Amino acid sequence: MEANLKDCYIGNSGVVHLCILADGRIVAIKVLKLQQQGALKSFIDECNALRRIRHRNILRIITACSSVDHEGNDFKCLVFDFTSNGTLDLWLHPSASDQHQNKKLSLMQILNIAIDVASALDYLHHYCEIPITHCDLKQSNVLLDEDMTADVGDFGLAIFLFEASSNPSKNQSMSIGLKDSIGYIPPEYMNGYVSILGDIYSFGTLLLEMFTGKRSTDDMFKDDLIIHKFVSMALPDRVTEIIDPSMTFEEENLDEKVEHGIEEKATITDIDSQVHTHRKLEECLVSVMRIGLVCCTASPRERVATNSVVNNRHAIRDSFLRFKKEQEDMNRRRII
Repeated sequence: MEANLKDCYIGNSGVVHLCILADGRIVAIKVLKLQQQGALKSFIDECNALRRIRHRNILRIITACSSVDHEGNDFKCLVFDFTSNGTLDLWLHPSASDQHQNKKLSLMQILNIAIDVASALDYLHHYCEIPITHCDLKQSNVLLDEDMTADVGDFGLAIFLFEASSNPSKNQSMSIGLKDSIGYIPPEYMNGYVSILGDIYSFGTLLLEMFTGKRSTDDMFKDDLIIHKFVSMALPDRVTEIIDPSMTFEEENLDEKVEHGIEEKATITDIDSQVHTHRKLEECLVSVMRIGLVCCTASPRERVATNSVVNNRHAIRDSFLRFKKEQEDMNRRRII
């Protein structure tokens, strides 16, 4: 396979290369670090998981390769569709040199990404031939394609649920791999208990991170203050104080009226309308945050199921979209 390779991302389990094939297709090749403990097992587990699943919000695998390199060492890699907008982590926490530094996610984009991730988990938990728990959901494992659709990737720690209780080595392997996922790990994983409810906990933490713009491992979270408590203390009256300040709340552009000699007015001057808009935005944010808090409660039995999360998120998004449309129509009538 003729290709042009260059390093794209260096992760805990391997190096991901951006690869331009001879036919012009762009793919991502994850080359495993086989010298790391559990790497070979992780490769096998990821292959077993990915060959059983197919969903629009799960990173699509093209093929896998198991061979030897030019020095005679074992070589194993996975070939995936390339996601041109990188990881969610790069968008939420760009470095000074990162291409996403000046790009900001809007409220609607974050809502859509959350729905995409929840839909992927719902599929894994309820619609696979054998239910699968991802076990390592976090910002760096959520990838964004060219239209900002989210794909869940990295199934190296995924567990088929019928194996979880009968194979202790699975739990041991998982605990080794999760050493760099602090903040997303549900309490019960410390005791080796694995279930789909663990993914729900990780999703809840991810949700709170997305809307606050803070990592669950932020330096401000110490002693008994964790991101869950930080959010809980602010609800409902101070929700706007904890929202990521870089999040944008852009309105849909009005139809172009300038050509017809009508001056465009982008700012809503009516005070009552501004107050109503602010209240609706607060309601949306509080609803989202409460879902996140329910997802990441310490007791697994108190967490909400993924299908309920998907339905609730759709309802919140659709309600906010209807409100935006009403406001747009009202503003347009003012201009006319």
